[in-house]
Amino acid sequence: MQIQGHWAARWQPLVDVFADNFTQGEEGAALALVHRGELVVNLWAGQRSNKVVGLERVDWRDDTLVNIFSAGKGLVALCVLQLVAEGKLLLDEPIPKVWPEFAQAGKASVTLRQLLCHRAGVSAFHQHIANEQIFDWAAMTSAAAAETPWWEPDTAQGYSPFLFGWILGELVKRASGYASFNDYFQARVAQPLGVNCHFGVPDALLDQIADTGPLKRPLGATPSSTGADSVMLGKLMKADPRGVTNRAFANPISLMTATNSLAWRQAQIPAAGAHADARALATIYGALANGGAVVKSGVLANQAQPLLADAVLPLCWQEQTFEQDRTLGLPLRFSHGFMLSQQDRPDCRYGRGERAFGHPGAGGCLGFADPDAGLGFGYVTHRMGQSVLIDERAVRLIDVTYKLLEQ
Repeated sequence: MQIQGHWAARWQPLVDVFADNFTQGEEGAALALVHRGELVVNLWAGQRSNKVVGLERVDWRDDTLVNIFSAGKGLVALCVLQLVAEGKLLLDEPIPKVWPEFAQAGKASVTLRQLLCHRAGVSAFHQHIANEQIFDWAAMTSAAAAETPWWEPDTAQGYSPFLFGWILGELVKRASGYASFNDYFQARVAQPLGVNCHFGVPDALLDQIADTGPLKRPLGATPSSTGADSVMLGKLMKADPRGVTNRAFANPISLMTATNSLAWRQAQIPAAGAHADARALATIYGALANGGAVVKSGVLANQAQPLLADAVLPLCWQEQTFEQDRTLGLPLRFSHGFMLSQQDRPDCRYGRGERAFGHPGAGGCLGFADPDAGLGFGYVTHRMGQSVLIDERAVRLIDVTYKLLEQ
């Protein structure tokens, strides 16, 4: 497998592990690291589509975009925390102060902090959602405003796979005055950092997107140890078709089946529909790992406005909840919109530092920041593994990264 990109000699063992992933079923992927303000690793390899153009498949490129699924949740949280820093949103103020319609159905006292750390009880739709409805922002935010909590807010933790994005995205839109959530994200995050990341891909970039599909393991490969969580999640969904887990992921079924469609790629589905390359994730998290300082084109721009103010930055790693999650059936730690490490679990270890934080995406994509190491990590793949949290391919990359950092 020919690995493309750039890296210093000290990072060669990481490149070797990245290449070895292609012997384990990887078909197309990219990896980037920003360390103390410098883009030190930027790799890509393989194909981005199984479709044959001419006589060959389409190769992965530096600007190939991938649907990063829930890895985009951290970027949504970042936007919210920017507005918290400006006083336009308040963590403990009831949401209806900004969005009056949200007060329906027992949600009048739900706060922004509860939403960010998945304790609001708004984890799935009770009401039936039509397949095409997910592409209509107004329809989805109206449905979210009318939704009833699955339990008394703040009495339990329940991961919100999709509602999280529509609710927080609407708050960003209302509090900031931008015409859409993506308009805000482009103006306040993507453009200042010069990164390739979109919540709704514009027409001009559609041909850069990698098609997603299942990871095809070679014959004789042992199943991932992290796949057990995926099996358990499937059992939870089947055990109660009207329960929170099944409704969270399969109401409507297009949430699981439409991800290669044009409608999905161009819709704003913040919790699961972001499209980015690895360098974008590493750059954003690299800025957060370096005191909020903006890293643009691999250079730390000390004079630029920080991505997140010092006073608010600790909210990224301050634990808000840690318990058995009612939606995923796993013990999970959350800060304000980010997952936090559990050092005894490789599939939930966002670096080694006490302040590390990030978010995985379904199938394998991952972004995280480790302020103690000054590290921003971004990994994207279009071949989806079975892990609910961090895929084993990313685990191997993380492990060798820290071995090299410790040398």
